[in-house]
Amino acid sequence: MSPQLTPFAAPEGRSALRAAGQALTLSLATARTLFDACPDVVFFAKDRAGRYRCANRTLLQRLGLADEAALLGRTPEDVFPEPLGASYHAQDLAVIESGRPLLDELERHLFPNHQHGWCLTRKLPLEVDGRVTGVVGISRDLQLSAQSAQVLGRLRQVIDQVQARPANDWRIGALAAMAHLSVAQFERQFARVMQIPPRRWLISVRLEAAMRALEAGGQPVAAIAQAAGFADHSAFTRSFRKHVGVTPSEYQRAVAGG
Repeated sequence: MSPQLTPFAAPEGRSALRAAGQALTLSLATARTLFDACPDVVFFAKDRAGRYRCANRTLLQRLGLADEAALLGRTPEDVFPEPLGASYHAQDLAVIESGRPLLDELERHLFPNHQHGWCLTRKLPLEVDGRVTGVVGISRDLQLSAQSAQVLGRLRQVIDQVQARPANDWRIGALAAMAHLSVAQFERQFARVMQIPPRRWLISVRLEAAMRALEAGGQPVAAIAQAAGFADHSAFTRSFRKHVGVTPSEYQRAVAGG
């Protein structure tokens, strides 16, 4: 398998693993060059232990580092203040161990003036020949007014509550009330920040919980549907097929290797 995020083919006469590793290095360097032109985006790649192997200029500037060499081989815990460093490192290891991406995580980040602000983070596992060798990701700044920043803190509470208990009968009105917003305000603010309407996001959270349970095995599909917050088995199957492309049973068999 060729590594993710690389268009380069393995040259003949070299081992597939060495060629894949070289292609991955070239691909990361290309991505870093592109993201160097984006001052509101942090780009990084890390090895299997969560140590930096690549970073763009924005990240180096925010950490007060003169060049990339000062960052390579260190983990977020070595360079970010607490509790940010430990949180970032734990995210990295979770993506590496599970092989599953982290998508549009709303979180705090460090800005050039050493103040904290909000960003959306994506992290993907890096693979070479089917083996996860690290993690690559971006964190994109959210340009917000002081009032919007306060709203984001409320949205973060909503997100945490739903992700912790996807089976709850969450209604948009209740989520808006939790954020101390009207329904219209909540839907508008949520979609602007997360780039997805709250109802669609709620479905994605439930599907993600169901996919993790299907991968773990040991439970009937109907029980997984209920635990993930779907009204019944048929509704779960329809939603799963629509968004994942296969039925829950087909997905469970596929991840089990049969």
